[in-house]
Amino acid sequence: MKVLVTGVKGQLGYDIVNECQSRNIEAIGVDIDEMDITNASQVHDVICNARVDAVIHCAAWTAVDKAEDEVDMCRKVNKDGTKNIADVCQQLDIPMMYFSTDYVFDGLGEQPWNEYDERKPLNVYGQTKYEGELIVEKLKKHFIIRISWVFGVNGHNFIKTMLRLGKERGEVSVVDDQIGSPTYTYDLAKLCVDMIQTQEYGTYHATNEGICSWYEFACEIFKQAQMNVKVNPVDSAAFPVKATRPKNSRMNKSELDKHGFDRLPTWQDALKRYLRNIL
Repeated sequence: MKVLVTGVKGQLGYDIVNECQSRNIEAIGVDIDEMDITNASQVHDVICNARVDAVIHCAAWTAVDKAEDEVDMCRKVNKDGTKNIADVCQQLDIPMMYFSTDYVFDGLGEQPWNEYDERKPLNVYGQTKYEGELIVEKLKKHFIIRISWVFGVNGHNFIKTMLRLGKERGEVSVVDDQIGSPTYTYDLAKLCVDMIQTQEYGTYHATNEGICSWYEFACEIFKQAQMNVKVNPVDSAAFPVKATRPKNSRMNKSELDKHGFDRLPTWQDALKRYLRNIL
């Protein structure tokens, strides 16, 4: 099998390429220098010339607050860029895997979101990822995977920020009214490479098992890193941001079970392995 992976310089794209290579699956990793996804003709030429069996689309605009000011650019990447790839996948009749987000939901209530619940994004980023979903789900051969609270070795994330702030200040304040599940890109990559080799098309939720608040996540980070840092729980209102965040990011993963895919390990276990890698 041969796959093309967009966004190879990001946390997830990096791990997916490595996972493919570890299984002797040929992976062509591209980023904006090799294939600007907003350039339709370039996307067409690169994918066609690569002669791949599938495309795993990790590239995205993920600067959530910046998106509120740069709506057109965010949409150009997350919607139009996704359409450019989807058009070529449809033309070549090959599967496309697209990564979406818990931000497509409005974050109300306390029940886990089902894969086919109504989508009501709260911010520009979530809206453009939703628009990308609408495009991809029209393909006969598609995988839509919603993820949340992502962390990986390659790139910036909450864990690295906490470790830095904890070291610099010895005390941090973290919101305790947003609930969800962290997702380790190393674990997610294994699932995605399993999935892309099947015909179990559809929409999935894939995060590490278990839920927590950002505050609880931070406490566990410092505990496992054996750092003596005071963590203060605060309301979201203490950190005013341009883009509204969903307070409920719990996600039901019944589609993984239904289609015979293994769930990811617990987020605490994932954190332990991650810290071993970066510390």
